[in-house]
Amino acid sequence: KQVVLVEKSATLGGRTALLYRYFPKLCHPTCGLEINLRRLQSNRNLRVITLAEVTKIEGGRGDYTVTLRVKPRYVNERCTACGDCAAAVSAEVPNPWNYGMDRMKAAYLPHAMAYPQRYVLDGSILGTPEADKAKAACRYGAIDLEMKEELITLKAGAVVWATGWQPYDAAKIQPYGYGRHANVMTSVEFERLADPRGPTGGRILRPSDGKEARNIAFIQCAGSRDENHLRHCSRICCMASLKQTQFVREAYGDAARSTIYYIDIRAIDRFEDFYKKVQADTTVNFVKSKPARIDADRATGDVILHGVDTEGYHRYAARYDLAVLAIGMEPSVRGADIPAEVIEDSSGFLQPGAADSGIFGAGCATNALDVNRAVQSSTAAALRAIQVVNRVARAES
Repeated sequence: KQVVLVEKSATLGGRTALLYRYFPKLCHPTCGLEINLRRLQSNRNLRVITLAEVTKIEGGRGDYTVTLRVKPRYVNERCTACGDCAAAVSAEVPNPWNYGMDRMKAAYLPHAMAYPQRYVLDGSILGTPEADKAKAACRYGAIDLEMKEELITLKAGAVVWATGWQPYDAAKIQPYGYGRHANVMTSVEFERLADPRGPTGGRILRPSDGKEARNIAFIQCAGSRDENHLRHCSRICCMASLKQTQFVREAYGDAARSTIYYIDIRAIDRFEDFYKKVQADTTVNFVKSKPARIDADRATGDVILHGVDTEGYHRYAARYDLAVLAIGMEPSVRGADIPAEVIEDSSGFLQPGAADSGIFGAGCATNALDVNRAVQSSTAAALRAIQVVNRVARAES
């Protein structure tokens, strides 16, 4: 089938490309992404449009008209990803792929696994000498400062809405002090911190003073399973924290100390073995408790967790170098103005539409899922879309 893949950012791969390692095998996402990117490159039936958003969907099942707004990249198809433009400019912008924990050049390749492998020029330097430097440095004529925003209209028999997820805003969990205490961070930020391509080159350091963070608290259900925040279980959080304790062990060996504060550990199916392996790790401790609040020691920068251990029923005020919030997963479409008729549940996830609809949700747009289950969901959505297209083809013949 002819497929148009529309991506809002400058590269495919979503948040999977930002993982340091998958659980439970602890292999790098390159393992799966490389195969899929090769399939994209070799498939003539597939067209990829990046930096694009769907602004309108009109029509009905089998006959949709879709309007896209495509932002300028200011770099054309001649780009070889040599990096000369980045070397030529000095202007920097916050790095969204490291969740703003560092800065990157205003001429950039999003990350090593980016597809397409083509640089982007940040619009903030347009009309400045920095843009001229980037253009002058390019030997291939790939920098196009005259690019404009475009509107593109497509015809489609079916639409698969696969917009993924976003981390819950940790600042809303006020007792935990995210944004007020420098050494409280989210699990997605910690993932980038541990990555050799992350903001610290893979060194697990405290944001406040650059000190090695050897004693770390991991807090489960930060924003999940909570009527005041996200009602649902985000499914990935327990396994993410179990995995991240192993990053700490790899960094500091037997000197590492990781403590997981949990309501209950949800490690199902094949993940149970990985859970048992972490339980046996002498550097990892488990406390059945949801901390009530986090304070910060201004003199040392340490974070202090306050709460009650629900197994021993004693109060604690435990001190750590760093606190990591296993932040909840919410759909990226939550609260968004989707230009089509879709049904959402109470958490904002897309639900199956009317029987005569040709618009289908997939992956984390429909539920909180890990990578494996997101692939299963997306395969199912693709098969539904194929059925719609086949019926249209038969009707026309």
